[in-house]
Amino acid sequence: MSNRKNNENLEKIKSAVKNAKHLNENEKSQTIQRLDEWIVEDKADGIFYEELLDITQGMKSILKDLGFI
Repeated sequence: MSNRKNNENLEKIKSAVKNAKHLNENEKSQTIQRLDEWIVEDKADGIFYEELLDITQGMKSILKDLGFI
């Protein structure tokens, strides 16, 4: 699943938590805080993945020049 889709789903869950009648304000706050952490982690994973792909492309040419691939 793409990071964008994950973020959309997490935002939907956050909205549902905010509107949940069976949760008290403390439970809502803790849950939303955890969801926000997941969103940040998900974005960080996406950034890391993109940077790793960029590095990998550079490494392929170096490994090819060295005769390893």
